[in-house]
Amino acid sequence: MFDSGVLIEACQEALKEKAPSLAAKEVLERLMGGQLGSEPFGPVEAGGLTAIHRSDDLTILHVVWAPNMSLYPHDHRMWAVIGVYGGQEDNTFYKRRSAGVGLEMVNGKSLGEKDVVVLGDQVIHSVTNPRRAYTAAIHVYGGDFFATSRSEWASPEAPEQPYSVEGAMKAFADANERAKELLREDA
Repeated sequence: MFDSGVLIEACQEALKEKAPSLAAKEVLERLMGGQLGSEPFGPVEAGGLTAIHRSDDLTILHVVWAPNMSLYPHDHRMWAVIGVYGGQEDNTFYKRRSAGVGLEMVNGKSLGEKDVVVLGDQVIHSVTNPRRAYTAAIHVYGGDFFATSRSEWASPEAPEQPYSVEGAMKAFADANERAKELLREDA
């Protein structure tokens, strides 16, 4: 059975390493390698962000993306490690346009089950769950995810604005409503 206390302790130890994001990646790789199981937090019934641990130097989230959910471009201003244990998470990476407003797409990466990736502290990305099923992941951040000032863009063409945790939570709530209809159609 999954023990979040063991994960928290291992991530706290990773912070002491010379390259904490790489050490946290190793922690999630071990976790994704079989110790996690298919439903460590119980059955997935809705998208959302659930804090497993939060401190000034470390945040661990259980993130569930609703079916076909997309989240607008945003940055973290801290390193992040993402480990997907169910479904698929597609990331599109951007950079700020050198002239004008908005973002320019750089590349992308699709993460499937047991994939783990490190995002640097300057990364700007958007996330999509392309499947008609929930995607679940563990996200580890090298700071306080909820208290750090960050940026978001309503679309790649939109101006940069302050990141809103409330706006992100609303995006998850809206995606959950759309998912209910989508899943009814599939039933």
